[in-house]
Amino acid sequence: MREQALQRLKDVFGYGEFRGQQADIIEQVAAGGDALVLMPTGGGKSLCYQVPGLLRQGVAVVVSPLIALMDDQVATLQELGLSAAALNSTLDEHTQRLIASQLRNGELDFLYLAPERLLKPRTLQFLQTLNIALFAIDEAHCVSQWGHDFRPEYLQLGQLAELFPGVPRIALTATADERTRQEIIQRLKLEQAACFVSGFDRPNIFYRIVPKDRPRQQLVSFLGRHRGNAGIVYCLSRKKVEDTAQWLSEQGFPALPYHAGLSTDLRASNQRRFLNEEGLIMVATIAFGMGIDKSNVRFVAHLDLPKSIEAYYQETGRAGRDGLAADAWMAYGLQDVLMLNQIMANSEGDERHKRIERHKLDAMLALCELTTCRRQALLGYFGDELPEPCGHCDNCVDPAPTWDGSEAARMALSTVYRSGQRYGVGHLVDILLGRDNEKIRTAGHQHLSTYGIGKHLGEQEWRSVFRQLIARNLVEIDLDGFGSLRLTDSCRPLLRGEETLLLRKDVARSAPVPGRYADKPVIAESDRALWESLRALRKRLAESHGVPPYVIFPDSTLVDMLRQRPASLREMGMVSGIGAHKLERYGADFLSVLQQGDQAEAAADQDRQRAQEVHALALAGMSAEQIARQRGLPEKQVYLRLAQAITAGQIALQHAVDLPEEQLEQIQDMFLNDAEEDLPGVRAVAEQLEGTVEEGVLHCVRAALLLEIAG
Repeated sequence: MREQALQRLKDVFGYGEFRGQQADIIEQVAAGGDALVLMPTGGGKSLCYQVPGLLRQGVAVVVSPLIALMDDQVATLQELGLSAAALNSTLDEHTQRLIASQLRNGELDFLYLAPERLLKPRTLQFLQTLNIALFAIDEAHCVSQWGHDFRPEYLQLGQLAELFPGVPRIALTATADERTRQEIIQRLKLEQAACFVSGFDRPNIFYRIVPKDRPRQQLVSFLGRHRGNAGIVYCLSRKKVEDTAQWLSEQGFPALPYHAGLSTDLRASNQRRFLNEEGLIMVATIAFGMGIDKSNVRFVAHLDLPKSIEAYYQETGRAGRDGLAADAWMAYGLQDVLMLNQIMANSEGDERHKRIERHKLDAMLALCELTTCRRQALLGYFGDELPEPCGHCDNCVDPAPTWDGSEAARMALSTVYRSGQRYGVGHLVDILLGRDNEKIRTAGHQHLSTYGIGKHLGEQEWRSVFRQLIARNLVEIDLDGFGSLRLTDSCRPLLRGEETLLLRKDVARSAPVPGRYADKPVIAESDRALWESLRALRKRLAESHGVPPYVIFPDSTLVDMLRQRPASLREMGMVSGIGAHKLERYGADFLSVLQQGDQAEAAADQDRQRAQEVHALALAGMSAEQIARQRGLPEKQVYLRLAQAITAGQIALQHAVDLPEEQLEQIQDMFLNDAEEDLPGVRAVAEQLEGTVEEGVLHCVRAALLLEIAG
C-alpha cells in the first residue's frame, strides 16, 4: 500500500517523499480505518485524504466550510489532471445536474460539499446510491461549541458513521487543544479512530509582539520589509478595517478591505483579487481567512489583540503555507483587552461559556507579556513541548530587558485598593502621577496616600505595569464595571512583601533585528531577475486558465527550480511539486524561461570576467589604448569599465588615466566649480574642453571625485 501511495505522490503531486506522519495516516485511511489528524497549517493535511481518495474505489467526499476554500481546492486538483467538483449554492441547475451525472457514472475523483448541503436528506439519499471512497471532514474544529469558528451544522456530521458504516472518515484540523479534540471525537463519533498529532510548530514563522505605540507607524515600519509581498492585516472592528486599508493605500501599500458588512459582490471581488494578484495586502476582520488557501502569504499582522491563542495561532498560520520564511507581527494594548472583555460581557451564552472565553483571553494576554520564548509558550498551550527556546521569535533574538517591578507593582495594587476597586487604568495612572483634573477632585482622590507617589515613572510605563499585572492575574478586569480593575487573591503575597516581581521593560525597537529567519529573502538577490521572469510566466498561465497563480505552481516550486536549474524536461520532473500532468502542461514553458535566464547569466559572467581582465591589465601598468588593442575592445568601453572599477574602489585613478598633474587639477576644478548639488555630467565638461580630452578619461576623473566626496 505504501509503495502505491508513494507512486501516486510522485506521479500526481510531484513530491518524492511523505512528510512526518502523512504515510501512516494515508495507510490507515486507505485500509478503511478512521482517523483524526491534527497537523499545522502548511503541513500537508490535504494529501492525507487526497492520496487515499485516489487509492480507494469511488469518489472521495470532502466536507469544507467555505465556498472559496472548495473552489480553490477543486481548481488545484483539476490542475493536477484529476476530476473534481464542488456542489454549492453558486451553481445553476444545469451544472448541478451535470455533476450528479458525473457522480452516477463514476467520473469524479473528488466531490466537495458544505456541511449544510451534505446534510440535506436528498443529498444523503443520493450519496447512498454511490460508491464512496471516504469522507474527509476538513476544519474539524468547527464542531467545537467553545471554538472561535463554531458551525452548528458540523454537530450533525456524526450521522455519517451510521449512514455509511463501511466508509472510512478522516477529520482534519490545524487548531485543537485537548478539550476541542475530545469534542471532535465525541460529536463526530470517532471513538475508534486513530489519532495523529503532528505537533503545532511552524518553524518558518517568526513571531514578534510589540506594545502599541503609534500603531499605524509601527505597522508601516514592519511592512517596509515586505514591499511586494502578499499579507493579511487583522483588525477588530469593521470601521478600523476600512480606515486602515485606505490609509495603507495612501502610504503606497496596495490594500483591500474585507469584513462581513461589505456587499457580497465587493467581498468576493476583493478576495478574488487577493488570490490572483501578487503583492496585495488584505485588511480584514476575522471573517476573512479560513477559506484562503493562498500559499505565499508572507506575513500576517494584528493591529488588535485576538481573543484567544487558538484564534492567534490559526490566523498567523495563514502565513507561509508554502514552508518559506514568513512573519507574524502584532501590536497590542490594554484597550484591546478592555474592548474584548466588554464584547464578552455583552455576548450571548451562559456564565460557564463566558468564563472559558475569559480564561482564553487571559492566556492570550499572558503570551504577549512573556519575557521567554514565544514558541515554547504557544506550543505548550496546545500540549506540545519544545525542549529548547526556538531562536526564531523576538524574545529569543532580541530579549526585552527586565526590571524589579515589585515596588511599582505594590504602588499600583495599593492604588486599585484605596480607590475602591471601581476605576480603570487611565484614572489609576492619573492618581499615581498626581494629576489635577475634575475626576480626581470629584472623587477626592487627591487625598489618597498613593496620590503622586509614582512620578518616577511615565504614563506609558505605568500602563505597562498594569498590563503585566493583569497578564499575571494579580488584578482582573471587572466585566460589569466598565473596565474597572479589582485585586485577585494571588496578589496578597506580593502586597505583603513576601514575593518579588520581575517585569519586562518596553523599549522602542525601530530597527529590524539582524539574523532572524523571516528577514532572510526567499531567493538570492542574484536570482531576482530570473525569479520575476518565472513569476511573470506563472501569472500569464494563471490568467489564461482562470486560476490563482499559486495553483499553477506554489512559490516553493519556483524556488526549487532556481535551486536545481533543470536543463531538460526529465530534470524538470525532479523539481518538487511538478507531477506528470503539470510537467506535460507547463514544463517546456518554464524550462524556456530558465534557459533564457541561464544565457543572460552566462553573458553577465562573461562581461564580469572581461571587466576583471581590464582591471588587472590597468593595475599592471597598461594604458587604456594598449588594453583596447590587446583585448580587441573599443577604447571607450575600456574607459567605462575602468570608471566602474574606480567607483567600486577596485583601482585608483592613476591606474586608469595618465594626465599631467596641472591638467588633471584643471579638469577636477571644472567638475567641482560647476557643481551646485551634483557634479555636472561628462558631456558638459567635454564641451568646455572642446574635445581636447577623451570622454572616457573624463568618466574616470568624475568617478574618482564622486568616490572622494562619498568617502
